[in-house]
Amino acid sequence: MTSDRKDLDSTGAVNDFLQQVAATPRVGPTGGCGRLIFAMDATASREPTWDQAARIQSAMFADTRALGGLEVQLCFYRGFQEFESSDWIGESDQLLRRMNRVFCAAGLTQIGRILDHAITQAERGRVNALVFVGDCMEEDRERLADLAGRLGLLHVPAFVFQEGRDPTAEPSFREIARLSGGAWCPFDANSPGLLRDLLGAVAVYAAGGHKALARYGQTRGGAVLALTHQVSGRGKGG
Repeated sequence: MTSDRKDLDSTGAVNDFLQQVAATPRVGPTGGCGRLIFAMDATASREPTWDQAARIQSAMFADTRALGGLEVQLCFYRGFQEFESSDWIGESDQLLRRMNRVFCAAGLTQIGRILDHAITQAERGRVNALVFVGDCMEEDRERLADLAGRLGLLHVPAFVFQEGRDPTAEPSFREIARLSGGAWCPFDANSPGLLRDLLGAVAVYAAGGHKALARYGQTRGGAVLALTHQVSGRGKGG
């Protein structure tokens, strides 16, 4: 595949992602503190980009501060059946310190545990969105689809960011996003700015709904500005 073709495919995927975020109904009152589960694959293949993700996450707090803030729960899996989740965190520095203590370790994926955990959290109280960042999938696809469907029934959209384009993972990642009512988007580790803006868009959506997302697009420009055009004309509130 030529570089031009890759760029074209990436642009189309980003546009699709932005359209899906714009069409996602936000559950819960606007103007309050949004709640977002930030889940990551911390197996060995993701080690080169873990630090990058740790730096990017701070933007989610900065972009939502004027909307009433954001609470983030960090989840990750690694090694042999190791899975951890934090308390709800409302400060960027605290989340960064937590992420900086994590090291990646070889192991199989545990996406099912991420989805199951998100279901449990949503049953206990409001969760506006789930973000998952990963690069591969080594689990039963039907089980993941079932869990994603349950998230959809709980109105917790999963926004799936796929690092690279692993052909085995992509269909499952797309299905998780679709069944939960969220969106899927690939990203290139060499384009951290784009990932930062897209994560920021999801965080702003979680905290302030579609109107806040439209305002965010005006300030950020670029790919996120395209989201504003999807929001306008839909008559979305909140």
